[in-house]
Amino acid sequence: MTARGLIVAAPASGAGKTTVTIALIAALRRRGLRVGAAKAGPDYIDPGFHAAATAAPCLNLDSWAMPPALLDALVAQAAGDADLLVIEGAMGLFDGVAGAPGRSGATADLAARYRLPVLLVIDAARQAQSAAALVRGFASHDPQVHVAGVVLNRIGSERHRAMVSGAIAALGIPVLGAFARDESLALTERHLGLVQANEHDALADRIDRLGEFAERLIDLDALAAIAKEIGVPHAAPIAALPPPGQRIALAADAAFTFVYPHLLEGWRRAGADIVRFSPLADEAPPDDCDCCWLPGGYPELHAGALAAAQRFRAGLAHFAATRPVHGECGGHMVLGQGLEDAAGARHAMAGLLGHATSFAKRKLHLGYRAARLLADGPLGRAGTVLRGHEFHYATLTQAGADEPFAAFHDGAAQPLGSAGARRHHVTGTFFHAIARQDP
Repeated sequence: MTARGLIVAAPASGAGKTTVTIALIAALRRRGLRVGAAKAGPDYIDPGFHAAATAAPCLNLDSWAMPPALLDALVAQAAGDADLLVIEGAMGLFDGVAGAPGRSGATADLAARYRLPVLLVIDAARQAQSAAALVRGFASHDPQVHVAGVVLNRIGSERHRAMVSGAIAALGIPVLGAFARDESLALTERHLGLVQANEHDALADRIDRLGEFAERLIDLDALAAIAKEIGVPHAAPIAALPPPGQRIALAADAAFTFVYPHLLEGWRRAGADIVRFSPLADEAPPDDCDCCWLPGGYPELHAGALAAAQRFRAGLAHFAATRPVHGECGGHMVLGQGLEDAAGARHAMAGLLGHATSFAKRKLHLGYRAARLLADGPLGRAGTVLRGHEFHYATLTQAGADEPFAAFHDGAAQPLGSAGARRHHVTGTFFHAIARQDP
């Protein structure tokens, strides 16, 4: 592998990592470089923007959920034939869970494992010289993690920029650029993060504009100079999860968008065919498939349309009578008896499992999960342990009487009890699977 790489990280969420990452990718591509992108941690939304900026798929890299061999293979794949791989971090640079060294899920794990320099994005909106103390702390916290440069965000004036830059420069860490406070650059957010890339009408224009800003405001030559050759040999592809069927009906539209690219690609590599259909267009899962997968997404924003999709619901019931149907998070909500939207209106769902959910009665459920399957099913044999995560605001208003899907532990190995549901050929859970746990 000859690609070079760097990691865009920050002290905390909300500093502007995604905006800076997109801007850098666009600017570097305008210079003729082949740029690859990856996203640290479990995230369905940011990679959509990276994919739009690079015109190529964006893979997730997760040191907690992915076995090291799988992680190596995905890093090699993400770098591909790129000149430069840009990895966007998750949360704060060192944020993760307690556990084995290098397996915390923190962005810093990737920086240390692949010897990649970190470009630290600092939100300087409410500070000046104190930003240098913050940078000093992050630069010295872990000797295996090299903070090679800084980009300032939300600078209020030229005087503000000079004060912050001068203080940081005294540390011997270069400030490679600064973005002014500009709300027009911000990406719109909703309850699970940014509004998805495919929902922006003029995304290409926005990316191009960000690239123009980066060309003017960031020293791209210095940025390219800090990138280092990625410290991983070519790794053979590894399947994260076995395909749930030979021919998989995949719900895919505005209500069902949360599918990790590494899973789909692994299933295809294993010989499976993936056939997309749209519940919102009132399409049933194709009858020539042997498994149906309802991924997560935003069914709560489309509950009325899903309730009215009679052909979809009847076709799904027909399919489930003889073949496996699995729902993740939003898909799990659709498999239940009903879904209460944000306004409190209840909409009938597929009724294939006994639970009901509400988006009006919100509660954040967030974190890594290890799931031990309690019965054979599309995700594996009973006893198989999968790693993944949970991230949703929906609550169960009706538990149902179905058998549980899996026994769960959190990222710190604390037991959470059994959850999810299974009935005949149908399974559902709020858990998003990322990979099988390594032996």
